[in-house]
Amino acid sequence: MGRLLNIVTPLHRMTKRDYLARMNDDKVTCMLKAKEYESDYWDGDRRFGYGGYRYLENRWTPVAKALIETYGLKDGSRVLDVGCGKAFLLYEMKKLLPGLELIGFDMSHHGVADAKPEVRDNLFLYRAQDAYPFGDKHFDLAISLATFHNLRLFELKTALAEVQRVGKQAYIMLESYRNERELFNLQCWALTAESFFDTAEWIWLYNHFGYTGDYEFIYME
Repeated sequence: MGRLLNIVTPLHRMTKRDYLARMNDDKVTCMLKAKEYESDYWDGDRRFGYGGYRYLENRWTPVAKALIETYGLKDGSRVLDVGCGKAFLLYEMKKLLPGLELIGFDMSHHGVADAKPEVRDNLFLYRAQDAYPFGDKHFDLAISLATFHNLRLFELKTALAEVQRVGKQAYIMLESYRNERELFNLQCWALTAESFFDTAEWIWLYNHFGYTGDYEFIYME
């Protein structure tokens, strides 16, 4: 196994969440809408997802800087973002290191279309659970943030294998829990998650499926 990192957690903790309010708001209907992953999910009412996922200057800069430093990226390095959404992270990485070769994909038409113009041409529509159209070790770094918990077990097997295959280095961040309170909060909050596993279970899955890259968990504390 790779390293347990702490890259996104500080950003995650900046957002306040009303867990019970989401659970009590016709959640099944909201889940169905969220799982379309289109405009309602990104920029509709908060009950369907992000409630307006707009670009905020420098919000993703600490994450972008940490990834560049942690993985020794330089001009000419290739980076893949699996489930990139609106690719704000890739945009921030490009601002810090203009010579990066960045590629991202997501299944959301709305997400890709609403990306910053500076990176939009480097994005395409694709699913994280399908075989990736790249050669072995094509990228210096393959990342995926807050995507893989939206996959089912048999889809996870493929996704983890593909990130491992195409990246010389890899980093995955997803939602997990460490205790009953965090599990309850996660079940209340999550609209699109298919896999609810505690930290030990995720690590077991990584080992079972042969993933040896780095990882991080965010928690609904």
